[in-house]
Amino acid sequence: MPEADQPQGELVIQTIAMPKDTNRDGDIFGGWLVSQMDLGSAILAGKVAKSRVVTVAIEGMSFLNPVRVGDTVACYAWVEKIGRTSMKICVDVWVTRYRTGERVKVTNGVFTYVALGPDGKPVPVKRD
Repeated sequence: MPEADQPQGELVIQTIAMPKDTNRDGDIFGGWLVSQMDLGSAILAGKVAKSRVVTVAIEGMSFLNPVRVGDTVACYAWVEKIGRTSMKICVDVWVTRYRTGERVKVTNGVFTYVALGPDGKPVPVKRD
């Protein structure tokens, strides 16, 4: 995954971290952040495959900085590899800090998706 001081890839989803998304200590729950990454990378995977896609693996998660209530959370994704029926999608998450506007990379990961046909069975990823 590229390391940079600016986001890489395509903006696939953006939202605001809210108090309902916190764990018992008041920090944004890591599972909520992973779900945002999964939603965003699924958008890109579906666009690439031109079919239904399902998540089959998540690898290489690294939590680098905390997400705080009020931060704007932005997921950026790009295709790392396309196999016959699968795709590896890299996701970087950046936040814009509430009130200060500071941009900080908070996590990254790699999600693997499989393209499915109407019968729910794997199908080849359509290539342009």
